[in-house]
Amino acid sequence: MGIRFILMVNKQGQTRLAQYYEWLTLEERRALEGEIVRKCLARNEQQCSFVEHRNYKIVYRRYASLFFLVGVDNDENELAILEFIHLLVEAMDRHFGNVCELDIMFHLEKAHFMLEEMVMNGCIVETSKANILTPVQLLEKTS
Repeated sequence: MGIRFILMVNKQGQTRLAQYYEWLTLEERRALEGEIVRKCLARNEQQCSFVEHRNYKIVYRRYASLFFLVGVDNDENELAILEFIHLLVEAMDRHFGNVCELDIMFHLEKAHFMLEEMVMNGCIVETSKANILTPVQLLEKTS
């Protein structure tokens, strides 16, 4: 499958966006998010952006006040996932204009919509920023 989950978390460890591509109970999700967030936020900038946790490999990157964490299978390419994170941030930057935590909080449905355009069932299906943003822009025009 590849991608198991995507999290956007602020510096205080509060989850702002969570998208799962495998079934976990709410309690399992809370526990997993808490463990991963504590582990990733405790690391300094000199350490690499890859962490192994349970049966996942966590690839993360910090942009301003947000951490983007992606849980993948152990055989997934870490650098490709870092590129995916960067593409996601660039697409959100293009739409929101320098995306920040408040953009995610107040436009959560648009953030999910962009993510759904890029990832389907744990596989990256779209990498063109124009193709990712066109449906979001059409949605805005109609409302």
